[in-house]
Formats: sequence, structure tokens, C-alpha cells
Amino acid sequence: MNKLFPALAAAATIVAAVPAAASAATLSAFPAPDTPTASPTTQISFRGASAVSLAPIAVTGSRSGAHSGSDRSFSDGSGFSFIPAKPFTPGERVTVKTRIGGYGFTIAPTTVQREFPPAEPTDHGNGAVRRFASRPDLVAPAVEVTVAKPGIAPGDVFLAPKTGRGQNGPMIVDDGGQPIWFDPLRDGDLATDFRVQTYDGRPVLTWWQGKTAAGDGDGKGVIYDDHYRLLKTVKAGNGYGSDLHEFNVTPQGQALLTAYHRVRMDLSRFGGSKNGIVIDCVVQEIDIETGLVEFEWHSLGNVDPSNSYVPAPKNDEWDYFHVNSVALDADGNLIISARNTWTIYKVSATTGKVIWRLGGKKSSFKEASSVRTAWQHSARPLPGSQLQIYDNGASPAIHKQSRALRVQLNTTTMTATLVSAFAHSDPPLLSASQGSVQLLDNGDTFVGFGSQPYFSEFSPTGELLFDGHIARGNDNYRAFRFPWSGTPSEPARIAATSAGGRVKVSASWNGATDVASWALLAGRSKTTLKPVKTTARRGFETTIDAPAAPYVAMRAFDAAGAALATTAVVQPKPAPKAPKG
Repeated sequence: MNKLFPALAAAATIVAAVPAAASAATLSAFPAPDTPTASPTTQISFRGASAVSLAPIAVTGSRSGAHSGSDRSFSDGSGFSFIPAKPFTPGERVTVKTRIGGYGFTIAPTTVQREFPPAEPTDHGNGAVRRFASRPDLVAPAVEVTVAKPGIAPGDVFLAPKTGRGQNGPMIVDDGGQPIWFDPLRDGDLATDFRVQTYDGRPVLTWWQGKTAAGDGDGKGVIYDDHYRLLKTVKAGNGYGSDLHEFNVTPQGQALLTAYHRVRMDLSRFGGSKNGIVIDCVVQEIDIETGLVEFEWHSLGNVDPSNSYVPAPKNDEWDYFHVNSVALDADGNLIISARNTWTIYKVSATTGKVIWRLGGKKSSFKEASSVRTAWQHSARPLPGSQLQIYDNGASPAIHKQSRALRVQLNTTTMTATLVSAFAHSDPPLLSASQGSVQLLDNGDTFVGFGSQPYFSEFSPTGELLFDGHIARGNDNYRAFRFPWSGTPSEPARIAATSAGGRVKVSASWNGATDVASWALLAGRSKTTLKPVKTTARRGFETTIDAPAAPYVAMRAFDAAGAALATTAVVQPKPAPKAPKG
């Protein structure tokens, strides 16, 4: 029996030892009581109390015996983790006793490690790419913008193209589809969930980066500053690999992550194998500063596999749940989307228990037919008890088109009604995977169509204001629009060629957002350069043609005419001869 939480009601003597923001009644522990599939290398996390207030802490495995360990505090003072000195034994029951009570959980039986195959070549297929004389190391998948009407929200477009021709990596483009910043990843890594978030009180770039295979991944979340320098790397805890579906930084300085944990289980009652493998989807809240796990939730033990719309296979692993988004609700609880149960879950951040379900086989709400989703992604809470959801509607196809939904929830009458729905009509799009919805500050809705490489902005009335797509062969997990200001720590680059008494000079500064114009500097020596021609910035790379000179450089200016950066001084190289015929 789990006695920890009942014991707290009478534990008034420890309230003074608990952080000011907490009380004895809000103490929680993770893995949560009666979790059936905890990791053998799990830490035991307590939120709402200090180690001193709960000491002594005794941790015992039913097979492995007593476990000594160490205590480490969360950076925000909200609690601590007990780190066992040795792993637990698969399948055993773990008992945790504190001064005020105790509880227990179970370690998962035999687990299966996922092997990720070698990465495919990063430049394949027939899609268009962009190359730059000043940055020959960059081969960016091309982006085409076909609609850009007045009234679109301010900001740039954030993409992470992958799987097609060109390099994989996070990319910022302007409203004309021109790159502003592109960071090609190495070692076969892919990027997902690229966006602007707030960390330590300032805007930062964040994304997930790692290896993928058949719908999930193993990698890390990264946080970059406005100079494009790495600030933090965040990984899942307790021995799990960070999955590609979510890297969500909370206002409190934690990161919400997902993990896919494969467990051996008898699946015969679900129509599967007696010695089957089921994926236990894990949600964690990680203290970014310390890497400690503050919260952990498992789909197994909270959502029965019979709720899945994916039949249990006889000879393969069963991804019955497929978590694909996690967000913090206004009350501090979590909104979790599971693709394969067609359900959005609200989960208690204190107990890990499901508070309500929207959609699927056991919805807590009476839903209008217009809000019923299938294989959905990107569930995000909005003010006023609303949710925005990317409703894939496939695969297999349930709807004719994928949609961006806004849904009104009434938790008194437990009804769900449609506020708005936007779809891409030319061409009609049905995306089998991925996708995102973002409510912009001006009331517009920005939609990424996932496996269909389109991204669009709709007015509140549904007018298509902005539309673009990545070159064929590529896809993109999520697409966003954000204002962003960046000043690269790396230098501006230059390439120069000469022919027929003329010089052609190209310059770029990867990630610079304030460049309004470039000036060509030329002279007979490196120390005698003078401005000879100025032109407005033209996309990622700006080229100036001028009379030949022995030495050249380029200087970037902002809109007020202030100099921002100057490239290295180079001697122009002879231009290559055009091929005959």
C-alpha cells in the first residue's frame, strides 16, 4: 500500500521544513506510486519538500535489497532527487520509506534497447537547393513562398528540413523564403521542434537533435543564445533517450521531454504476442540547471493499451500510445497528446493521474463531431479553456484533409465545441505524420503541415495570408513564426572573382538579422581599402559588381547606417571560364 500521500495530511510538523511555495499537502514523488514500468536506473524525485524534512530515507528492492544513495536538490528549491548508488533489478518491487510515510513502485521487466540505423546520405533526391559563393559549406534545401499578403504577423519562419536533398538542420527564413540562418547538422543528426523560447529571462533558440528511426528518436534538446552559441544541452533522465517529439522549456526553467521505453510484455489479451514488446511512452520534466528529473509520467499504468487504434502486432513492437506533444497548462498541470489513442490527456503534475481525456475511446467530454480528431499532434492549451490541435486525420486516412483546430472546453458541462478550423485547399493536404499549430500574437494561426512540406498563416476568419513550402523530398516536423534578433559570433564571409576588368564580390553573415546594406571596400593594398559601392541586402547572400581591384572586402550596415561587421580582406580569384557550347 502507498502510505506517503495519506500520511501527509497529518504531517503538520514538517511544514516548516518545506519550501515556502509548497506545503505538506502538495508533496509528490516520482516515479509515481504504483508505476509498473520504472527504469532500473531511476532516481527517486520528491517535489514539495527538502531532503532534511523527509530524512531518513530508506529505499529497498524486493530482489536487490537496500539501496544507499545521495541527495541532490533542484535548482529552484522545490525539491530533490535521491540518486541510488546501484541499479534496481528488472521486475522487482521498490519500497521507499521516509520519516512521514512511504510508497512503492515496480521496475519494468526485461526492456529492449532500440537500435538506430546508420544515417542516410544528407544530399539525395531531386529537390531544389540553395548554394552560396561565400558559404560553399552550406547546401540549404530551397524554400518557396507563394503567398505573402499584407497583414501577416511580424517575425520570421522557423523550419528544420530533413530527409531530402541538401543538408538537414534548423533554418530561419524570411517572408520571401530566403535563409537568414542555417545550421547543417553533422554525423547524420536530424533536428525537430525548432523555435524561439524563453530561458533565463531572454529569448533563445531551441530544438531537438539526434538520430531517428520509424517515428521516434534518441538525442538531446539544445538551447542557443542570440549569438548562436550553445548555452545548454538537455537530456532525458533515468536512463532514457530523449525522443524527437518534444523539447518544451517552461517559464520555471524546466524542460518537458518525451521518451520511448520498450518493455517485454504478454500482449496476448490485446491480440498480440505472448512475448511481445510494447512501447511505454514517458514524459519527464527536467531541471535544466542540474539535469535532475522533477516529474515523470508513464503511459503504461495510466492508459490501458486497449484504448489504442493501432492493433497489437504478432511479430513486431506495439506503439500503442505514441506521445507527440507535452505542454504546461495554466494551472501547472500537463496537456499530453497521444497519436495512436486519438486522445488529448490532462495529467496532474502532482500525482501523475489523468484528470480528463478529450477524444478517443474514453473521452471525458461530449464532443461535437467537428472536433473529433484522428492521429493528432501538437496539442497546446490557450487562455479561456481552449486547445489548439493539429488534426492529421491520417494515417490511415480518417478525414479528407488535415486541419488546424481550436476547441473550446467546458469542464462544468464537460462539452467540447469547435471555435475554428483551417485547412490547406490548394493543394488539399493530408499529412500522415507530424504537424503543428501556433496562435500568433495578432490573432492569426500559423500551421506546419508536417510530412506535407507546407507552412501557412491564416487570418482569424480563415483567409490564407501566407503560404510556402520546402523543396520536394523534404519534410518538417513543426513550423513556427517568431520575431527574432540575432548577431552571430562567427564572422561575415566573402568570396570574390575577377574577369574582364570587373570584380564580383559576394558576402553573407549567417544569422545576422539587422543587416540592411553591404558596402564594397576596394584598394591597391590591404591597408588602403575605401568604399566604392553600396547596395541593399539581397537575401542570405549579397553580390556587388564593380571595377577590378587587387584587394576587396565587404562591410555590413544596419538600417541607421551603423557598421556591424567587416569581412576579411581577400584577393579576387580569376572567374572560372564558362563551358563551351
